[in-house]
Amino acid sequence: MEIAENAALVVVDVQRGFDEEEFWGPRNNPSADENIAGLIDAWQASGRPVVFVRHDSAKPASPLRVGYPGNDFKPYVEERRGKGGGAELLLTKSVNSSFYGTPDLKAWLDAAGVRQIVVAGIQTNMCVETTARMGGNLGYEVFVPLDATHTFDLTGPWGWTLSADELARATAVSLHGGGFAKVVSSAELIAAAKGA
Repeated sequence: MEIAENAALVVVDVQRGFDEEEFWGPRNNPSADENIAGLIDAWQASGRPVVFVRHDSAKPASPLRVGYPGNDFKPYVEERRGKGGGAELLLTKSVNSSFYGTPDLKAWLDAAGVRQIVVAGIQTNMCVETTARMGGNLGYEVFVPLDATHTFDLTGPWGWTLSADELARATAVSLHGGGFAKVVSSAELIAAAKGA
């Protein structure tokens, strides 16, 4: 796997509000946070750019609403901000795609000549998937380390319910099989970033 010297890591919505299980329901992949931290460390150590995305929910009951402690990044993310040797961006959004946020992600990536992005974070089938799909549509080479994401069980139409693991698999198949992104492991990306 070839990772460009300026490949950007986009860390999506790793916020304290997602720890409120009574709101979201059961989650999958308990190792996601460790893997996200490992990616941030590898990216910062190699001087590559990192984008920290925060969801500022407009919904008054959301654990991600502005002014509520759940809006804050999880401590392991917050303590890593500003520690890397490369460029860093804080981006806020109120929709699923990180490409519809402030400041403009595409403009920032293009100004730096970035053509590869790695999308990790929460939730696998929501903001991670939407950001990855849009990145692919915009012409970036997108990598999604599935083990550096997690999501929650979800009920849709007609009472259909999918578990978090089923949703994560569906996202992986849609992104990878549909050509939007390459779905990989965080270990593969970390090794590539270290030049291993």
